[in-house]
Amino acid sequence: MTATTPPPLAADLTEGLKRLKMAAMRRLAPELLVTAKTLRWNPEEFLRTLIEAEITSRDESNARTRLRQATFPVTKRLEDFDVAGSSIPVATFDYLASLEWIRAAENVCMIGPAGTGKSHMLVAIGIAAVEHGHRVRYFTAAELVETLYRGLADNSVGRVIDTLLRNDLVLVDELGFAPLDDTGAQLLFRFVAAAYERRSLGIGSHWPFESWGRFLPEHTTAVSMLDRLLHHCHTVVTDGESYRMKQARGRGGTNIKTS
Repeated sequence: MTATTPPPLAADLTEGLKRLKMAAMRRLAPELLVTAKTLRWNPEEFLRTLIEAEITSRDESNARTRLRQATFPVTKRLEDFDVAGSSIPVATFDYLASLEWIRAAENVCMIGPAGTGKSHMLVAIGIAAVEHGHRVRYFTAAELVETLYRGLADNSVGRVIDTLLRNDLVLVDELGFAPLDDTGAQLLFRFVAAAYERRSLGIGSHWPFESWGRFLPEHTTAVSMLDRLLHHCHTVVTDGESYRMKQARGRGGTNIKTS
């Protein structure tokens, strides 16, 4: 042990903090004891510092767990979004960033062509929500329908949906990239109906609402789904040139194909 290394805690204190799962306290207490003696902290100040360190450590650990469980495909943040260069009004962006709509169990629908910021916004909102203590789950529409399909095998679709709706916010991106069959459409409707006025949904699609019949086989399913989805919803229409196309040209890309 060097002169700069604080003496270890007594074995019984170490064991007690270990049993109580106070990992941060156990790690920081030896050094803080030295600091407290040197600066002549009163017992309350020492205890407060230890407790605050434990709370901070647990909050950070919980946030990491929520972030991992959200299964975001990439890391995007609201502060990195080019609001001035997008078609999203500043007031709308600010409201979405406030996360008030999540607390109100409202929805957000991002509608617009590829590359106009829909996925960036959905993921960035989701990460901000995680950092503010919300539970979030991200899916592409194909992944969500596949998850619901698996529940058909053992008649557990209801339990699967209930598990998903333990999250405060479920993000469903790329809705409409591929048409759904009747069963897939009914499963998606069942999920949206279960979330109605209970949990917030964030939807990303390149199809305007009037065209959802292109990927939902039954008109009545499309109407019923939109009725529930849009009742408490903030619709954001994005347009303009694809950010990815602009970046590719800026790097000198050539022969870029669009679909």
